[in-house]
Amino acid sequence: MGPIRTLEDVIDMLRRRAAVIFWIALVGGMISVWVAAKQQHEYESVSVLQITRPKIADDLAKSTVDGSSARRLQLIEQRLMARGSVEDIIETFGLYADLPALRPLERVALLRESVSITGVAAAREGFTDDGTISVLSITARMPTPEQAQAVASEFAARTIELSQNSRIEQARETLTFFSEKETSLSAEIAELENEITAYRNANNVALPGGIEMRREEISSLNTGLLEIEREQIELRRQADQTTNTERPATARRMLAVFEQQLATLEAQRELLLQRRSALQASLQTTPEVERQLGVYDRQMEQLQTELEITSQRRTEAEIGFRLETSRQAERLTVIEPAALPDLPVTSGRKKLALMGLIASIGFGVGIGFLMDLRHPVLRSAAQMERETGLSPVVAIPLLDTTPRRKNMLARLWGRLSSRQPG
Repeated sequence: MGPIRTLEDVIDMLRRRAAVIFWIALVGGMISVWVAAKQQHEYESVSVLQITRPKIADDLAKSTVDGSSARRLQLIEQRLMARGSVEDIIETFGLYADLPALRPLERVALLRESVSITGVAAAREGFTDDGTISVLSITARMPTPEQAQAVASEFAARTIELSQNSRIEQARETLTFFSEKETSLSAEIAELENEITAYRNANNVALPGGIEMRREEISSLNTGLLEIEREQIELRRQADQTTNTERPATARRMLAVFEQQLATLEAQRELLLQRRSALQASLQTTPEVERQLGVYDRQMEQLQTELEITSQRRTEAEIGFRLETSRQAERLTVIEPAALPDLPVTSGRKKLALMGLIASIGFGVGIGFLMDLRHPVLRSAAQMERETGLSPVVAIPLLDTTPRRKNMLARLWGRLSSRQPG
């Protein structure tokens, strides 16, 4: 510490640098008072929202709104803090009207700094964190208690509204997507059916349901042909017997009848054979036609499977949409509305001014100490004996022989005294 080692040295230093310390403390105190006077109180109001669980279990009716609540609330916070939304709140409540010099961007930045949204994670189930939020706190710090309460309540209301609207919108978009997909698949199936029918007609191919019917008809025709042939054989046998046993006149008459019956049976046989040939021809297809029909069958099976899955998901999406519109799914509720603050959260002006004055005095003492360190002079006999080990015989004080300049008041008083009569 140089020559300053004892308490007496410190007191002597303070006495020598009293003027410097005084002026620094005075200027610092004045600045502290000015800053404290300019300091504006801020009031804080908090609105607490709770994320309630769905009224109906997910196993019974699952919502189509996917994703963790933390991510959804993050998106909502980004929309709340968007420039348009913040400017709307500023205009609605007339915020910062006492600061007309602020530009719109500065007002938006100031409100963003004054409002904070924090979430509290829900208790974990097991060792995984699913990103679920249980409580959401919205804090607003404003110059007046009324503004703090109003802003916190407005942000809470908008958060609930955005959360509800976003969930309904997502559920509606999901339902719309699957409904349009189901309609599109139904149209594709109908178009494919028409294409298959046209192809079968163009290639003389029976429809899948008619193949069995035609095969059954062919089987019936074969049975009819067998019956006709049996009757023909029976008539020929009877004709032979008639020729051998009956008289010629009777035989000729009976043979004429048999011939008519055989002609009728032959005509029926020809008709059945033609019908059977036509049916058999309709059942015969080429390998290329068979391959194309297999392609059509696979496409139809794929479309029908996709339509079945889409219909099931469309039903689930419709249930999810009804849950959201009836507010039976997850939702935000206010469990602690924003209260009107009684006291400001910022420090008092007197405390701030006093702290500034104390800091100024400390800064002045430090400056004085640094000034002494820059000029380490032995100023007393004790310091000389301590630093050099020599005891001075006599200590001659510093005599300032320069004449002191009188100030303006002293010169004015001297002139007035010289004009008085002796």
